[in-house]
Amino acid sequence: MIDETVEEIREMQTHSSSVVAVKAAHALASLTEREFRSLDDYLRDVEHNSTALRQANPSHASLQNTQREIVAALDAEDFDDIEAAKARTQEAVRAVIERVEMAKRRAAEYGAMALEDGMTVLTHDYSSTVLEAIELAGREGAELTVYVTEARPRYLGRKSARTLAAIDRVETHLVVDSACGHFLPECERVLMGMDCIVGETLYNRIGSLPIAATAAETDTPVTVIGSGAKIIDDGFVFENEFRSSSEVMREPAEGFWIENPAYDATPLRLVDSVITDEGMR
Repeated sequence: MIDETVEEIREMQTHSSSVVAVKAAHALASLTEREFRSLDDYLRDVEHNSTALRQANPSHASLQNTQREIVAALDAEDFDDIEAAKARTQEAVRAVIERVEMAKRRAAEYGAMALEDGMTVLTHDYSSTVLEAIELAGREGAELTVYVTEARPRYLGRKSARTLAAIDRVETHLVVDSACGHFLPECERVLMGMDCIVGETLYNRIGSLPIAATAAETDTPVTVIGSGAKIIDDGFVFENEFRSSSEVMREPAEGFWIENPAYDATPLRLVDSVITDEGMR
């Protein structure tokens, strides 16, 4: 299960960073179902596989922090046997998953409160927290119009659009990324998720910066939604990822290079508000 999860994270088959953290935690917990010759072997295997999961995407703050927390819970105790270590692993995994899911749910609830009936918003990429906020607002009776950018080159916005189209009272429009300047004047707000915020910089899926910069030009407020655990003051260095050129163009590139960064950096001065599980900042 761990090898499959590592590959899934690396290939971005799972898009939401919160979902990635939960899946990775479940994968690490699967080690408790295996047999080991000694306690040391078990603890080494946990450390090794946790490192592999974290290395699958070094940019995901939630993944990094939750995996380190699980391993730290084991490092903090002396165990009499393997079964005791396995039980502590399962306990740490349950605590991590519960906290991640609760934070995501609360952030979505606060996000829904920022969406008023009749509002038109633009969103980028695929954020399960943003989608949940919109769904909650619609469930509470708000009629919303949502413009969704395709989020090239992975086209994750198309997945968002399909999800939104199934929500009652949400009128969904899919647009190309470069059309944001055309549609932003119609919008009351830009609503985006976050991979993480480090210091005064928002790191999110590539294309977030151009949208935020254009929104500043059109006086459209930008709101970012995500767990407060993704806001990091220190101790975490964001590592961008440069993905395969085949995501941009399938035929061979002759005489030129294809660059495919996964994330960009948006100064927080371009962000009007940040909504977390603790409310709006």
